[in-house]
Amino acid sequence: MLQGLAKITIITATCLSLAGCDTSGGGLALGQAGGGGLAATAAAERIGVDTTKPRATIWDVFSNAENPNKIVNVNKYIWNASLDVLNFLPIESVDPFTGVIVTGYGVPPGGGRAYRATILVQDPALDARSLKLSLQTKGGGAVAPATLRAVEDAILSRARQLRIADSKL
Repeated sequence: MLQGLAKITIITATCLSLAGCDTSGGGLALGQAGGGGLAATAAAERIGVDTTKPRATIWDVFSNAENPNKIVNVNKYIWNASLDVLNFLPIESVDPFTGVIVTGYGVPPGGGRAYRATILVQDPALDARSLKLSLQTKGGGAVAPATLRAVEDAILSRARQLRIADSKL
């Protein structure tokens, strides 16, 4: 019984080793014609594999070919406007490389309810798509969509003001 299991293990390991050695281009490379078809390409795109460049073997899926020093560009006007408009909130975490600002709970001037915010500035363009804002109340309740929209509008308006003031210099 043990010898039979050892033979199966050796045969399986040999087959897998030989499958990875295919250099003729006829192997199962993701994103290539005949290389797994649409299902394999869709699965590769779901997990973030670039299917536009040719792959040598199936094992290339497991290599980390992305640049680890990749920096996300953020719009400095939206970044500064977010800090300016939400200055009543204590800042817990700031990461200018990914564009994330996380604040603690704070009460706005003239308000009675405490809020906290998470801001994501994800694009260098000065438009609404560059800003993602999430607000929470102290009790964990959802913020009204009108309140969220008003804060987003205030941030974008302030960003435009900063941009205009910067261009006059």
